[in-house]
This record gives sequence, C-alpha cells and structure tokens, in this order.
Amino acid sequence: MGQLDSSCVYLIVLLVDVFALTACGNGGQGPAAPAPEPERVDPSVEEFLDDTLPDGTSGTVVAARDGEIAHCRGFGLADREAKVAAGCDTVYDTMSMTKQFTAAAILKLEMMGKLRVSDPISKFVGPVPDDKRAITVHHLLTHTAGLTEKLGGDYDVLSRKDMLDGALESELRSAPGTEYSYSNLGYSILAAIVEKVSGRSYEEFLAAQLFAPAGMRQTGYVLPEWGPEQVAVEYDENGEPKGRPFAHPWAEDGPYWNLRGNGGLLSTAHDMFRWHVALRGEEILSKSAKDKMFKPQVLEEEGGDSYYGYGWVVSPADEGQILWHDGGNGWSLGVLARFPEQDAMVFWVSNHAYKDGEWNLEKLEQELTLGIAERVLDAD
Repeated sequence: MGQLDSSCVYLIVLLVDVFALTACGNGGQGPAAPAPEPERVDPSVEEFLDDTLPDGTSGTVVAARDGEIAHCRGFGLADREAKVAAGCDTVYDTMSMTKQFTAAAILKLEMMGKLRVSDPISKFVGPVPDDKRAITVHHLLTHTAGLTEKLGGDYDVLSRKDMLDGALESELRSAPGTEYSYSNLGYSILAAIVEKVSGRSYEEFLAAQLFAPAGMRQTGYVLPEWGPEQVAVEYDENGEPKGRPFAHPWAEDGPYWNLRGNGGLLSTAHDMFRWHVALRGEEILSKSAKDKMFKPQVLEEEGGDSYYGYGWVVSPADEGQILWHDGGNGWSLGVLARFPEQDAMVFWVSNHAYKDGEWNLEKLEQELTLGIAERVLDAD
C-alpha cells in the first residue's frame, strides 16, 4: 500500500479527533486555504504604525479587544521579488512563540491523564545520568532544568534520538530547579515527550488537540501545505532574501530537532487571533491548566519584574498583567501579547526586522506592542 500524502494525514487527524467532516479529494494539494478575510483598520493604530515603523520594513499587525478584531493589516511586502503584499493571511515563522503551543500540548496531556508536570523526564526518555535524574517536566517548561540553550544551529540536521542523546550527555549549567536559564533544547525535549506520550507526531497532536478546535487551519510545520505565495520571504539586515522558513534544511515532516518544539511553527495573524480567542474559554485548556500556564513560575532575571510561566512571560502592567512571548531568528521578529484584565491582544510580526546601520525592531519591540494595545484600549 502506498503512503498517504500529508494533506490526507492532516484531514484524518481532524476526523479522528474532532469529527471534522471533510475529504481527501483535492489531488494532494493540501487543505484549501480559507477565503481571505477583509482587513480592518483602526485609524489610531494605523497612524501610530505610520509614525513608528521604519521605512522599508514589512509584516503584519493584528489587535483585538473583547474577542473581536479591532485592527488587522499588513505593511510592506511579504515577497519583494514577486511584489506580494503582506496581509492578515500571510504565513510567517512564529519563532519562539512556538513554545506556548508546546506548553499547551503538555498541559493538554495532563488534562487527559497521560502525564503530570511533576513527572521526572526519565519516565519518558529512558535512563538518564545522575546529574539529570531530578529534572522534571515542570523544569523544562520553566527553563529551570539547567540545560544548555541548544545543541547547534536551527537548521542543522539533527534527529530526535540524537537530540535526546545530546541533551543527556551535555553538561548542565546549573542544578535542576535552582536557576532560570532559557533553553530551546528543553522545549525540544518537551516535543519529544508529546510524541512519546501521545503516540503521534508533535505536529499531528497539536493539529488535532489545539489548532483544529481553535479553528486554526493555517498553523503548523507542513500539514497545512501552503502555496509558496502564502508564506513570507525573510530578509536579512542587508535586505537580501533568506528564503521562506521551509527553504532551509528541513525533514519531510518539519524542522529538525534543534528547532522542533521550541520554534519554527508557521501561522497567520488571523490564526494567532483565533488562538487568543480559544484561550479566553475552556474548550481546549481548562481553567486549572491555564492557571498553570500563566502563573508567574520563576523570575527571569534577578532584580527584574518579569516571570516565566509555561511558554509565556508574565510581566506587570499599569493595570494587571501582560502575558507575552516574542520570537526572533536574526531576520524576522514578532510578539504575541495578551492583556487579560482588559480582554485584549496584540500580535505583530516582521519578515524584515533589521537593517544594518539604520533600524532594529528589537529596540522598538515594547514601544510597538504597548503602543498598539494602548490605542485599541482607548478606542470608543
């Protein structure tokens, strides 16, 4: 029997897990992209962006309040050679914002009775060296396992087995549970645990248990099978094209294991809004699961005021808290921020975030995020 193409696998996942009534009859072209939604423009947000964004950058912004989009619009070009404008349905690399989905998958498995965040990782990855026996799932989620940041470059060829072997052989930066040390490697181990416990691939589990119930049909590594024109080309600090994310070395089912689980998921502004809406309710994650996710678990920096939860940063604000995570890869940059007390969210992403000697959106990250939120919250 021949192998099913990935589009059919995607639809079977949805049929089995959420009883979606669809079929694999599109000639292997992948799920049809949803009809483009109209852009929505908040004049005060648009004016702020015009005044704040450097000339020559490009990307997309979405902002919402009370579960409704207030502003969603692209700026600049997603593909300069083809003259494709950036828009609300442009697909971008979400980079380290991927970690919130990995954390949500772990919490979903806990809700299903498949694991506990207090479990030692040896329960899932087999025998571990003495110095790593105390590492728990919670430590991985909060970057307190003491693991090194990564084993190599994002696009280095690395199998799951080699990633796990490398992690277990690596020297710890600190004893488990004693210090916050940001670790992409820790989140790749979490992705491997998702696969071990669920019995399916990391992306298939997320597609079935998180993305489909949230209505996120344009989020994943390979299952949505986007056309090239849908995905933003990334540009370096000299404005040279670095290609689309999957133009770099990837396995057939997504990135290799230096990136899988900690970064590299692709999504759109509309889908990130849908994720925010899903987190407002309890269809995907229960209240107790969300309480764990958004709890300020560990102080990120001595003397600072931001904490890491499970895949999210929790920071104080004038009123309540900001729940957020950013992501960057040297070319692109983005932020997803939620303001729970005001029931608002902001997501912005740029596929050209740096220009040598002229601008760097990292320096504008907080100003952009809070400025967009302020104008949406002040709107009548």
